[in-house]
Amino acid sequence: MDRELAKNFPLESKLGVTRVMIDDTTLRDGEQTAGVVFANKEKVRIARLLDEIGVDQIEAGIPAMGGDERDVIEEIAGLGLKASVLGWNRANKTDIQTSIDCGVDAIAISLATSHIHIQTKLMKDRDWILNTIRESVAFAKGQNPDLYVSVNAEDASRTEIGFLLEYAKAAKEEGADRIRFCDTIGLMEPFRTYEVIKHLREESGLEVEMHTHNDFGMAVANAIAGIHAGANWVNVTVGGLGERAGNAALEEVAMALKYIEGFDLEMDTTRFREVGEYVMKAAGRQIPVWKSVIGTNMFAHESGIHADGVIKNPLTYEVFAPAEVGLVRQIVIGKHSGSRALELKFEEYGIEVTKEEATELLPRVRTMAIELKRSLFDKELVYIYNDWKAEKQKG
Repeated sequence: MDRELAKNFPLESKLGVTRVMIDDTTLRDGEQTAGVVFANKEKVRIARLLDEIGVDQIEAGIPAMGGDERDVIEEIAGLGLKASVLGWNRANKTDIQTSIDCGVDAIAISLATSHIHIQTKLMKDRDWILNTIRESVAFAKGQNPDLYVSVNAEDASRTEIGFLLEYAKAAKEEGADRIRFCDTIGLMEPFRTYEVIKHLREESGLEVEMHTHNDFGMAVANAIAGIHAGANWVNVTVGGLGERAGNAALEEVAMALKYIEGFDLEMDTTRFREVGEYVMKAAGRQIPVWKSVIGTNMFAHESGIHADGVIKNPLTYEVFAPAEVGLVRQIVIGKHSGSRALELKFEEYGIEVTKEEATELLPRVRTMAIELKRSLFDKELVYIYNDWKAEKQKG
């Protein structure tokens, strides 16, 4: 953490774990965003970027889809990345074998556990679920005892806790390494999340991974609540890509842990904006200017009070420096600007403006901003200054 910031915010981590690992699913759940398709070369590039910034595990896709999907997963698995490479599977031997054949070192076995999914989607019963997960995990470990196996409980947030524990224990008995708690439709809130995850972690003895969706805007909050309760894995996507309202965003989880919880994942956060731009371009999306952490408005200041505070000391209105996530600070001139911001702006242009002159120019600036319904470009500010100066000289 920045030394100066630490003086102002002396944080001591009180999380329920000593290590948090990031499993990024941009290439799987992120690509399941409606209308998004990554080209194979883009998937490879994204995998390399995620590895370079320090992600622990990369969920590369679904090998059972075959064709291009299988080809690119094999390629990613063969890149020699520091990160673990995981393939996603349904709970059957064919899917699992296909993942193993791709050369991944980890697999996810996904099976729904809620009543509504079991009865209406799968048209099975709970005994079938338990038997199927046992057989699937046993098969995977039988093929390769060193294979890392994550068992996904789809719609876990709507699963009766007693059955969720049965499911977790059945998987553990066959050698599963962790359980992924899926808040599939984003129905959890942090207080309930904490209670459920604490119980699941303590009673099952399995490592827990948080997979949270953002339908009610609480994906990151729920993920962090889960970590407080003892979950030590978080499933994220770059920029929060994902089905419907998306998943917990990688950059938001990382920076919230660092600056709210005092827990540094030691990732190369300076590349967050770069990675976000590449992923969104590949997805045919744009990063909204108001996006948390990597949106350009994170460090754009227009309001006179805010701009003055940031000019005097950035910590007055910024929790961390823009460079830490690959952004730059912007003093925006518009309707809400003050005279101090004008002085600073004209100084950037090599024009010395006194406080009195800036105060005199300010009404003109505000009037133009209102007429144009936006902040002003540099050239527009210079035009205003030149017109004002010409009027002064005419006398």
